[in-house]
Amino acid sequence: MELLYGPIKDYAWGSRSAIAELQGRPAPSDGPEAELWLGAHPGAPAAVDREGVRVSLADLLRAEPGHWLGAPVVDRFGTRLPFLLKVLAADAPLSLQAHPDAEQARAGHAADAVRTDGHRNYVDPYHKPELLVALSPFEALCGFRDPAVSAAALATFGVRELEPVVAALRAGPAGLRDAVELLLTWPRAECAGLLAAVRGSGVTGPDAELARDLATAYPGDPGALVALLLNRVRLAPGEGIWMPAGNMHAYLRGTGVEIMAASDNVLRGGLTPKHVDVPELLRVLRFEVLADPVVTPRAVAPGVVCWPVPVDDFALHRVTVDPEVPEVTLALTGPRVVLCCGGELVVDDGSGAVKLGPGRAAVGSAAGGPLVVTGAGHAYVATAGQR
Repeated sequence: MELLYGPIKDYAWGSRSAIAELQGRPAPSDGPEAELWLGAHPGAPAAVDREGVRVSLADLLRAEPGHWLGAPVVDRFGTRLPFLLKVLAADAPLSLQAHPDAEQARAGHAADAVRTDGHRNYVDPYHKPELLVALSPFEALCGFRDPAVSAAALATFGVRELEPVVAALRAGPAGLRDAVELLLTWPRAECAGLLAAVRGSGVTGPDAELARDLATAYPGDPGALVALLLNRVRLAPGEGIWMPAGNMHAYLRGTGVEIMAASDNVLRGGLTPKHVDVPELLRVLRFEVLADPVVTPRAVAPGVVCWPVPVDDFALHRVTVDPEVPEVTLALTGPRVVLCCGGELVVDDGSGAVKLGPGRAAVGSAAGGPLVVTGAGHAYVATAGQR
């Protein structure tokens, strides 16, 4: 095992305390710290030390794919790490977004190669299913809720202009696409007035507060109303949400461990200053009701839980060692990344032991054996999934 040093993305919505405090650095930080990337994605690869020099994990994988990835992973995914592990810390809402499936990503990437306007939706040819597990209380919007509930929420504002949207939602799931399209294509010149009417309606309650908060953060953005069509999820630490292809979602606030297929394909519909492509988002969205987006952990061995997902790009385990379970062994194949989120741990896969404190990470290659974790604390272990 080797210590892994991940870059931190400074997106404006990031926290000035969460990642710094996790890593034991002074807080608040000088600027927002949104995501700690622990992988080999070309957008921000992590690094390891080689004789005092930081070397990109992506470069090491390219040089020795068989050693790092192993033949089964290379056969399935090529010479790239198929997963990306992150710590995500949100102090403000992220964009309304969805990710393409594998076929859409391949086709979209090929089509984007000839675009000349500088706005590429598909920066790579891979899908991007995601799992987020809360480290702190975490709020998110995830998947469409019962359209009847959404219709009632919008109707309470008493805004005449929203009546076509309410009527579409009252048609049930069949009307979801029409409702979303009506809102996201609302003439921008009229959006400020629409949201002002919603804010001035005097309606109270969680839905009204959410719409007002988002409209204040993003004036004139109809995404503030699209948010009311989604499930508002409040996760306790250890609970997760699964975001498959075509699932509209947005994180609101909180800190979590996120694992995904190694892609950066994001289709945005609003609540962001970044590039928005509503037609393409509408094309990939799945207009289905998601009754229960929360994924609870499943115990698989003493001191070990996982969050089952229906893809083989990645798997995520949480390991806890304490006086009752002083040692945990995971029989892993392929590459693995270990992130300590509390306590002091020692991780060893037979290639050499590494000590980890909170917010520190290690990486091991496919040449390593079973992962042995000792000490006192807990860690998240990312690997390629099993078929």
